[in-house]
Amino acid sequence: MLKKLAQIALITISLSAVSLNASAETMMDSVHSLQTQWAEIKYQTFDEDDQVKKLTALADEAKTLSESHPNDAEPKIWYGIILSTRAGVKGGLGALKDVKHAKKLFEDALKLNPNALDGSAYTSLGALYYQVPGWPIGFGDDDKAEELLKKSVTMNPDSIDSLYFYGEYLVDQKRYAEAEQVLQHALKAAPRPNRKVADAGRRQEIQSSLSTIKDKLN
Repeated sequence: MLKKLAQIALITISLSAVSLNASAETMMDSVHSLQTQWAEIKYQTFDEDDQVKKLTALADEAKTLSESHPNDAEPKIWYGIILSTRAGVKGGLGALKDVKHAKKLFEDALKLNPNALDGSAYTSLGALYYQVPGWPIGFGDDDKAEELLKKSVTMNPDSIDSLYFYGEYLVDQKRYAEAEQVLQHALKAAPRPNRKVADAGRRQEIQSSLSTIKDKLN
């Protein structure tokens, strides 16, 4: 009898593990869908009003995914990225609500799993800290930005995103020689599986920044 109960318990545990794995795979499939849609909106949609409209719909999708997986960092990260992108398109004081919400999402993601998506929450949060105005308007903090972005690069020394945002921070700080070195490294990043549009768009941004640096150094 005890042997049978043990066998039943093992079967139940095994089935639960299968169910959890399936749920995790489904969640990550949804995250990959957000990534793909985001790249298409950011890099292949050129009308700003259309971008905001599409990003708003995508933010709603990301919010639903995040709320249905409250203990997973990945949906929170992408919800925050989408809100940050919308804020960048909208600009002005009206974007502060989005960036403050995104900041909270990245912070929550770091508490859940700082290694999620190769530490992307560090990258995204660091980018916000140097892009957002400081007090009393916003929460911007260049020192905090550098701390987070360096952490991101340490975790992923060959990541195109980590290197790009750290390079952009250095440009913002007028540290052009350092920025050039970091961005040149970013260009050498290996292509990411199923991120062709995002990689192409990011490389264009890097080339644009390198052109700006060249003008500044000459």
